[in-house]
Amino acid sequence: AAVDIQPACLGLYCGRTVLSVNGSVETYGDCGVCPRGQRTDDNKICRECMGSPDRYDWLYLGFMAMLPLVLHWFFIEWYSGKKSSSAVLQHLTALLECSLAAVVTLLVSDPVGSLHIRSCRVKKLSDWYTMLYNPSPDYITTVHCTHEAVYPLYTIVFIYYAFCLVLMMLLRPLLVKKIACGLGRSDRFKSIYAALYFFPILTVLQAVGGGLLYYAFPYIILVLSLVTLAVYMSASEVEFFKDLLVRKKRLVVLFSHWLLHAYGIISISKLDKLEQDLPLLALVPAPALFYLMTAKYTEPSRILSEGGNGH
Repeated sequence: AAVDIQPACLGLYCGRTVLSVNGSVETYGDCGVCPRGQRTDDNKICRECMGSPDRYDWLYLGFMAMLPLVLHWFFIEWYSGKKSSSAVLQHLTALLECSLAAVVTLLVSDPVGSLHIRSCRVKKLSDWYTMLYNPSPDYITTVHCTHEAVYPLYTIVFIYYAFCLVLMMLLRPLLVKKIACGLGRSDRFKSIYAALYFFPILTVLQAVGGGLLYYAFPYIILVLSLVTLAVYMSASEVEFFKDLLVRKKRLVVLFSHWLLHAYGIISISKLDKLEQDLPLLALVPAPALFYLMTAKYTEPSRILSEGGNGH
């Protein structure tokens, strides 16, 4: 048997590219960075990513796709004013922008023209930060082996954000100029200006904390949805079920938070065992129901009045 006398390939993510294949014999190049769309196997050989994202990967991509949409909706609601009738159309336009951006991103990803994407499997947190594991064999020269070991989960988010930004700049200004008659001239475009701020922030967040978000996003969804639901209900002074039924907008907000709760629970459980995981979805309305049933007992004015009567 032929003995490989090539020097060892150092570094956690350095590998040898396959130069040619002659039957069952492969010829390898020097140890270095793997091309885009490839990552090293157990033998330090760069192999093309031929797998598909699993359920958790898709849930992560869904979370990263939801972030700009939720922020769009928040700032549209924040700047539209209570009497503006343009908020609903702006909400729908933001949903259209993000949906189109997601579809176009999948179409331009490999394989091009298909809604399916090929990917490498995420094995550990360090796969997201290959730039931190470039070896220095002689402690002087650094061998740069930085590549996307989690292809394409890292870069596809940047591509999606770019398409979101382009579509927003093409569609939203025209819509706002036509329908935002209930707003002042200076307030019409504030939701667009806000997006010009939060898109760079989201980009930096993905660049620096993409790997951390990958493992923590289910818990982030649950915590943020619980906190924002409590803040919204207290700020809107929602106390009884009839308050929700009278104002349909509050009901829409409640159902939106329930969907986020369900998304977080599904992301944590991954629905690997349906008979065990599906009953967990029954917990989705629990926080809102608990708040509605206990709000009247924790109203500050009532607590203060009862305390004053006690004295």
